[in-house]
Amino acid sequence: MSDDSGKPSPSAPAANDTDNMAEEMLRQDTGQVTMAGTWAWVFSGIALAWSLFQLWIASPLPFMLQFGLIDGVEARALHLTFALVLCFLAFGAVRKSGIRAPSWLDIGLAFAGGFTASYLYWNYDSLAQRAGILLEYDVYGLTIPVEVILGTVGILVLLEAIRRAIGLPLVIVAIVFLVYSLFGQSMPDLIAHRGLSLERLVGYQWLTGEGIFGIPIDVTTRFVFLFVLFGALLDRAGAGQYFIDLAFALVGRYRGGPAKASVLASGMTGMISGSSIANTVTTGTFTIPVMKRTGMPARKAGAIEVAASTDGQIMPPIMGAAAFVMAEFIGISYFDVVIHAFLPAILSYIGLFYIVHLEATKLKLRPLPAAEIPQAGRIFWRGAHFLLPIALLVYLLMVERMTTGTAIFYSTIFLMAVIVAQEVQRTVSGGSGLLSGIADGFWIVVAGLIQGAKNMISVAIAVAGAGIIVGAVGSTGLNNALIGVVEAIAGGNVYILLAMTAVLCLILGMGLPTTANYLVVASLMAPVLVELGSAAGLVLPLIAVHLFVFYFGLMADVTPPVGLAAYAASAISRADPIKTGVQAFIYSIRTAILPFIFIFNQTLIMVGIESIPYAIMIIAVSLIAMLCFTSITFRFMFVKLNWLEIIALALIVVALFRPGFFMDRIYPPYEPLTVQELSEGVKADQVRLHVTRETPYGDRFRLYVFQREGDAPLTWSALGMSVEQTEDGNIRVTDPGFMSRAENAGVEIGDIITRADRSVAGQPAKELMFIPALLLLALVVAWQRRRLRAQAHTGEAPAAASAE
Repeated sequence: MSDDSGKPSPSAPAANDTDNMAEEMLRQDTGQVTMAGTWAWVFSGIALAWSLFQLWIASPLPFMLQFGLIDGVEARALHLTFALVLCFLAFGAVRKSGIRAPSWLDIGLAFAGGFTASYLYWNYDSLAQRAGILLEYDVYGLTIPVEVILGTVGILVLLEAIRRAIGLPLVIVAIVFLVYSLFGQSMPDLIAHRGLSLERLVGYQWLTGEGIFGIPIDVTTRFVFLFVLFGALLDRAGAGQYFIDLAFALVGRYRGGPAKASVLASGMTGMISGSSIANTVTTGTFTIPVMKRTGMPARKAGAIEVAASTDGQIMPPIMGAAAFVMAEFIGISYFDVVIHAFLPAILSYIGLFYIVHLEATKLKLRPLPAAEIPQAGRIFWRGAHFLLPIALLVYLLMVERMTTGTAIFYSTIFLMAVIVAQEVQRTVSGGSGLLSGIADGFWIVVAGLIQGAKNMISVAIAVAGAGIIVGAVGSTGLNNALIGVVEAIAGGNVYILLAMTAVLCLILGMGLPTTANYLVVASLMAPVLVELGSAAGLVLPLIAVHLFVFYFGLMADVTPPVGLAAYAASAISRADPIKTGVQAFIYSIRTAILPFIFIFNQTLIMVGIESIPYAIMIIAVSLIAMLCFTSITFRFMFVKLNWLEIIALALIVVALFRPGFFMDRIYPPYEPLTVQELSEGVKADQVRLHVTRETPYGDRFRLYVFQREGDAPLTWSALGMSVEQTEDGNIRVTDPGFMSRAENAGVEIGDIITRADRSVAGQPAKELMFIPALLLLALVVAWQRRRLRAQAHTGEAPAAASAE
């Protein structure tokens, strides 16, 4: 390692040590292992069989041939069987790098995992017919709960597999939820439940289509595996290097070109890798040394690569495995997830490009020499065939509207044909025969199939582990209990609630892969956010809440002290990993604000946009707002920003990102109501009741919104409720009325209505705030340019603030 001056750090390991660190992190993250002797063939054979199995169940052949139809829980059982067997063969009890052979303990655990998981494949019909009654045998008068024992062994083996492939944090979280499921009756009253028997717990978690074999692993079985396989095949064919070369060809000639190439290359490879660490190591190996050579300090070179690689997981069309689980959780198509996620991802990457530009301007970095920059057109056409399978995937998903599994299956088969054609063209043009090219292409495809299965080991194990948490939430009703807990802590303040969720994502993400982190926090907090957001007056679409959780799960990869992507980058850059992580976190602040913005302004995720011109306007002002925010964080635009300019830019950012914040203060959308007015009748379109409810655990806050139906005015009687005035001037509900609008909305006897208000008609469009914001921006830009000209006239070097 070295500091920014290039001098060796006293604690810096040798170059070989840091290279080995980066390589080992990549191996652990992607499941790359090197087996010894015969075991290499065994391991590769099982991995190849897993990929072929996944292709088979995704293809139309089983339906055409009426043979080998495997679906539902049976397919999930075989999916986890392969993952467990490969996990124990790949990872020893103690992780060690280098060539290894499995021990007898590893083989025994692989057999136990394979047997207990595949049991569902062989016996699922019998299990379904018995409807939760687990099999027992009487042996000499002793009742042996066979399936309870089998399921218990399966869960314990899975926990050990999680420890080996992922690490202890997810194991600890899973055990906590298992204990909570068993001993719910002994928990504090606020989160207590009746508790599950061991038989019920094991049956639900291991021997049904819920829990471990529920929705999360169903998604990985049906199409996440194929997306990972798609990325592995692209990588084996050389697409990763092609994207890096293309990025350098496109932006290498500009100031800070290598850093901009890093952002572009990481965005393109991130579309297919789905892993922050893999993306960092793959592209950073090329980009970080070149950034340093052109004058970028080592810490900042690594931080830029980390920020760009982490954001690769939010870049459509693939977005990592969590996006597929998200679509299944919410019950929308993957196409819809991509549409909602597209603008925030573009904003984040453009913001990072601008960060790189500001850094290059302040540091006066030089571009790459022209002789080192490849010709963009030649590079593009050299690997244009890599874009064809991706284009086909996008076409099938967005135009043909095929299911995700079908679209990725056909795209993967097409990619295999492209790989073979690429090798045939290479061998024929090199003078070799056609058969030689076909053979070379075939072996590249086989290697890609094996690598895809290796890459899936950690993903499948992590998702199965997260299934324990999802199953515990579903079987205990923990979501409902958490609403009370979080509401008591947040006190009805949605800002505190969002901050709590973000911190929880960051803490869990320090030890969990992105997909597992998303599954855990989304299972726990997404329903809570929706419920309590509604109580605070916010209508939160599920997609906004789930993207919020997803984004902060990603942020954990760049958050010190356990930002693993920063450690991978520092191993290449020779910079201090903590300092690299801190710098990467500063660069990633632009990504961290986006979830808070689209929670309050859902047009950012294309919710409520009904016309193309309006969409174009939202995209344009959002881009301007992101650039202004980036300038604030670096205190630099054309020259160093003074405090007056920073305040002006802050006002512009708020006005463009959340125009309603100012408009609602100029023209309040609601005005207060009195008891008498509601008794006589209100003709407003909407009436809101702000309610405080006393409970043994403190006050709860609710907001009930009632729409006017037809021309009839809204009154207490129309809402079906009786009220009385309290001594302190509030209103107490004495009877919400059986099956009335009030009772159906959730109003209860004894609720205290602390405030009532009605909507105001004729509100001006909030988008009018864009006009003064853009005018103010024009003044800031003009003043900045004037200061720049003044400095140039006096010969003074432009002042710049360091983004340390």
